[in-house]
Amino acid sequence: MSTRQDPEVAIRKVALIALVGTSIEWYDFFLYGTAAALIFPSKFFPANFSPLAGLFAAFGTFAVGFVARPIGGIVFGHFGDRIGRKKVLVAALVLMGLSTSLIGLLPTYATLGTAAPVLLIALRFMQGFAIGGQWGGATLLVTETAPAAKRRSGRPRA
Repeated sequence: MSTRQDPEVAIRKVALIALVGTSIEWYDFFLYGTAAALIFPSKFFPANFSPLAGLFAAFGTFAVGFVARPIGGIVFGHFGDRIGRKKVLVAALVLMGLSTSLIGLLPTYATLGTAAPVLLIALRFMQGFAIGGQWGGATLLVTETAPAAKRRSGRPRA
């Protein structure tokens, strides 16, 4: 009895896993944006900041995630080629979940002082780094699993 899976079932499974992983990652990413607008200005920055300065500082931490994305794509892409995309994809998902959870547990500026925004920026970098690796890894995994006849090479068809 053969244990090989039908190629159609395999591609659907990989595509579903990539969709779920990407959805969770983007949910975490956009959840941060909402918190940056509503919560972070008053909780992670000095009380003597004006509301506008606090908002700009909070969105500055949001921008750090976007800066980290291509770096994560490069690093996770390198290791995906070396040790396998699936393992690296799981690592990116774990990193995203861990950094998001730690942001939720961070003490405020009133409790931790200057270390609070510094840790927030570091964790935000980790989130962006993870999503950069996850998105590229999921896309490649789906593309490589697709049947050869259904892959697009980027060249115009004759």
